[in-house]
Amino acid sequence: MTQPDTAASEEQDAKLIRNERAKLLATAFNTAATSCVTVGLLTPLAAILYDLGGARAAIRTGSLVLGVAAYLIAAVVLHLAARRVLKGLRS
Repeated sequence: MTQPDTAASEEQDAKLIRNERAKLLATAFNTAATSCVTVGLLTPLAAILYDLGGARAAIRTGSLVLGVAAYLIAAVVLHLAARRVLKGLRS
């Protein structure tokens, strides 16, 4: 193998490593977004639906709406961050 082939191979390896790291970061962002949906939307709704710990009486509607909205906004921002990371992949 000649020197140019080695340099090209190393460059290709570096590109692959960078792409894999970007995919891992995007996966982490998207997983955090999914967690925000679970914690901020599904958990309170389940608590109200099954009246866990007297949730129906304890949770005010305004607080619920504000909390759910905040978690959904965070989920959307994290998901968009993941998409932005994936735009940086190199072929």
